[in-house]
Amino acid sequence: MPTCRSSSSSSSLFSSYITVTSKCTVFPSEESSAVASLKLSVSDLPMLACHYIQKGVLLNRPADVSFDSLVTLFRRSLSSALSHFPALAGRLFTDTLGHLHILCNDSGMDFIVSRAPHITVDSIISPLHVPHFVKSFFPYDKAISYSGHSRPLAAIQVTELSDGIFVGCTVNHSVTDGTSFWHFFNTFAEICKSGGGPVKSISHLPDFSRDTVFDSPAVLSFPPGGPVVTFNGDEPLRERIFHFSREAILKLKSKANNAVIGVTCTAEIMGKQSNDCWKDTNSKITPIKTAEISSFQSLCALLWRCVTRARSLPASQTTTFRMAVNCRHRLEPQLDPYYFGNAIQSIPTAATAGELLSNEMSWSAGLLHKNVAAHGDATVRKGITDWESSPRLFPLGNADGASITMGSSPRFPMYDNDFGWGRPLAIRSGGANKFNGKISAFPGRDGGGSVDLEVVLAPATMEELESDAEFMQFVSP
Repeated sequence: MPTCRSSSSSSSLFSSYITVTSKCTVFPSEESSAVASLKLSVSDLPMLACHYIQKGVLLNRPADVSFDSLVTLFRRSLSSALSHFPALAGRLFTDTLGHLHILCNDSGMDFIVSRAPHITVDSIISPLHVPHFVKSFFPYDKAISYSGHSRPLAAIQVTELSDGIFVGCTVNHSVTDGTSFWHFFNTFAEICKSGGGPVKSISHLPDFSRDTVFDSPAVLSFPPGGPVVTFNGDEPLRERIFHFSREAILKLKSKANNAVIGVTCTAEIMGKQSNDCWKDTNSKITPIKTAEISSFQSLCALLWRCVTRARSLPASQTTTFRMAVNCRHRLEPQLDPYYFGNAIQSIPTAATAGELLSNEMSWSAGLLHKNVAAHGDATVRKGITDWESSPRLFPLGNADGASITMGSSPRFPMYDNDFGWGRPLAIRSGGANKFNGKISAFPGRDGGGSVDLEVVLAPATMEELESDAEFMQFVSP
């Protein structure tokens, strides 16, 4: 059963906004004998220098239910959810050979209750830029995943607002990627909606298999004291959510595909996707239409072009767009869609600033499409082999000032987090893993293929982007 200790405190940074009223450790409602430990894979290990993932949902406040009653419901539901996700109640452990494991020892996770009576739903949603106080809705600010040796691997913070509730979820990034994170968060909400008691079955059981291609004997070494983040976490940044309607996305997709060179290869006629129908002219990749450029690739291409222009980079400066992709369905045979852990790789696409801005948007969309389409089983396996030959941490950041890193996905079921009184009003994230050029993609609340981009840029770059006519014509007011 959950055990709690009450406290009353407030962060010095956000003391005028939020007060923590209680904190407790929540344990699984039932002990799990199915999983004793899980070895970190070649996709998990690189994330040990990343911050914990921080994502949360803004909710209406249900009528005729006291906040204290909701807190009890949340706590019971979390305990039940942990019985199905025992890894999140564990701790990291390094064995004598240097391999890291999740020790599923039922040590529990933190459950924090806070109150922010002066913060309204509107004060979160309406401002042009995301308010700094949103970071206070999440525990473990700037915690590095390696600290999971001594710190809980996950935490939930429930904040009572003036007219709403915010539920912030924080999870160690070496333990889950976005797919597994939202699987757990959705399950927590599902159990809460069903009444919060112990449940024997859930909609989708996590797959804790470790006999996959990602399992490896490779050892990742760390400096004394453990790793540190690879970017400056104190640089001035500005953050904004840009909304793109379904109609705007369709226009972008049409623009990207109609302008691509209309040469159809045999593979397309046969209904298959080929990655070979591209030609190299004077070392400049020119895309030839083999399969449709996706809506998301079209949106990424627009963002890449316009941020590059906003940065006023020299024409000869190489700029890189990195996109995290889910490898579960890219492998042969495929992994279980609910495989628990990280199963992601980063796809870098590079071009000079001059190339991006002198060509049409369809050109950069074609580059992105080519690399994503080529990232199949062989490419995933090659990436694993390359990492095993030289184990290393994932280098988050923007060292050259010319990069963009796209994370999260508009396909994640973020708005499925219905705790029993309706879908979330909005999705927001904490301060984790944010730097100049970090972008996160969320589904739009109105659905239908709409997308929200959480864009983090240097203040001057953000100001230029907000004045960019090509970009803003697709942004909803």
